[in-house]
Amino acid sequence: MSHLRWGRWLLALPMAVLALATVYPLAFTLNVAMKTRREYVLDRFSLADALRFENIGAAWNSVGMARYLANSVGVVTASVLLLLLFGSMAGFALSQLRFRGSSVLFLCCLAALFVPFQVIMVPLARVMADAGLVDTYPGLVLAYVAQFLPFTIFLMTSYYKTIPTEIIDAARIDGNSVYGVYRRIMLPLGTPALLSVGILDALFCWNDVLIALLLMPSAEHRTLMVGVTSLRGQYSDDIPTFASGVLIAAVPVLVIYLFLQRQIADGVAAGATKG
Repeated sequence: MSHLRWGRWLLALPMAVLALATVYPLAFTLNVAMKTRREYVLDRFSLADALRFENIGAAWNSVGMARYLANSVGVVTASVLLLLLFGSMAGFALSQLRFRGSSVLFLCCLAALFVPFQVIMVPLARVMADAGLVDTYPGLVLAYVAQFLPFTIFLMTSYYKTIPTEIIDAARIDGNSVYGVYRRIMLPLGTPALLSVGILDALFCWNDVLIALLLMPSAEHRTLMVGVTSLRGQYSDDIPTFASGVLIAAVPVLVIYLFLQRQIADGVAAGATKG
């Protein structure tokens, strides 16, 4: 019994250290956001004397955070809808339809997951510029779809492979076309995976800085994360205001995670344990 108790402690200790390392940056940012500039300069690691929300208001009003928030919501929503549409269709085709080259196509999607964005950023910028899509919302949406579609296809294919083929065969016998099978059978059955993958894709798109900074140079088209970086440039010596901007950008992600953490975990496990 004592060995079991010691084993639990040995397992809990590294998990507690990992949890502390995860929570500390958020707590530190919150503490800095509550300080005045003078307090931060004197001692950046001390606790704030009082809860001050003036910095949050200054960060919200200084660079047009409301506009950046609306830009991010619109771009992320459109990107996630397209990712789920194309990813579910491709996952259904690669997992349930038998055609020549399906295995090769799936391997190509899997290989695309290992290509860092930094490798393709220059060709992507050239293509977008030639197509006239730089500094446009459709261009940024297409870039997000291209970047995160292989991940979506991989998880949806892995999930759809778990659906028995007898269900598909019965639907075809009933007179459903391939599109009918996808719309009436696969979409309803794939709702849990679509929800999980949609949450993950939304987090990826929301937290992105590099793609948005590359394709959206004008100030009025910036997303929220890029707007936070511009706040740091404008207030180079006002770290509490910058920390307040970081909190504003982090709140939607934290809310999504707190309420939908079970679906996020299921989405990560879908591609690793199924298929």
